[in-house]
Amino acid sequence: MPKPARSDGGQRRYTMAHADRLAFIRHARELGFPLDAIRELLNLVDKPDQPCAQVDRVARGVLTDVEAKIARLESLRGELQRMVRQCRHGRVSDCRVIRVLKDHTHSSCLSHDHA
Repeated sequence: MPKPARSDGGQRRYTMAHADRLAFIRHARELGFPLDAIRELLNLVDKPDQPCAQVDRVARGVLTDVEAKIARLESLRGELQRMVRQCRHGRVSDCRVIRVLKDHTHSSCLSHDHA
């Protein structure tokens, strides 16, 4: 954020441009953009006559990260569904969920990419 002007009494005076920039940052964070990507985008916003290829590159990078997270979450969901489905509602000593979680080798898991 650019530094705001100060009043004679030393108070910061924020403008609508500051509010717009903050709203941009907030919206980008809500969409999953990391701070470094937001900084890069803000630098590009300050140079509006440039081609948007760099903006596209940043957005594609965030999309790739989101897709990887979704794949990991889908794998995790499958593992959890399987663990719950195999639960026999007996004793903790025989609990499938506990056995899978205790198995640090992941040999009880269908997928090893959730490690």
